[in-house]
Amino acid sequence: MPQARPPSAAARVVVGVSGSPGSLTALCRAADEARRRGAELWPVLAWEPPGGDLAARRSTAAAVLAEDWERLARERLLGALREVFGGEGPGLPLRALIARGTPGRALVGTADREDDLLVIGAGRRGRLRRALWPSTGRYCLAHADCPVLAVPPSPLQAAWAAAHRRNAWRLRLDTGDVAREFASMPPDA
Repeated sequence: MPQARPPSAAARVVVGVSGSPGSLTALCRAADEARRRGAELWPVLAWEPPGGDLAARRSTAAAVLAEDWERLARERLLGALREVFGGEGPGLPLRALIARGTPGRALVGTADREDDLLVIGAGRRGRLRRALWPSTGRYCLAHADCPVLAVPPSPLQAAWAAAHRRNAWRLRLDTGDVAREFASMPPDA
């Protein structure tokens, strides 16, 4: 028989935040889910020392720099919250967390109740990227004990990436392409 949740424990929506456009989209969706469920919003930013914890244990300088890395992670999380919610905040109970460790383990460790909801950004990844870097989303889907909501990237993100590539290659921007792209977007995107 499953144990009942203590009355003081509120429902939670845990969301991974990195500051990337995909994570900001996931944060917006997590806030909507938290409002709908009457739950607390728990944005989590996971950080690791450069080279990982094993490399940090080998270096004496890493112990001194760990405070700076944690401060930078906190600033990045606060910046992401400000970018999504502005100065007024999300308008619901919020508990922001900074977790030291890999993103997948930190998110699964935070969303450890059966009635939690874990929200992650599910960005598009090419074959090379999948081969070189492990996927946080796949880790969460495989190891979480609670439901996981994988939020696809905004359709505007592909248009932004294409414009960024054009700028990097110094190609001329065809304003007709931009007008057609915006005309094809749904009004709520």
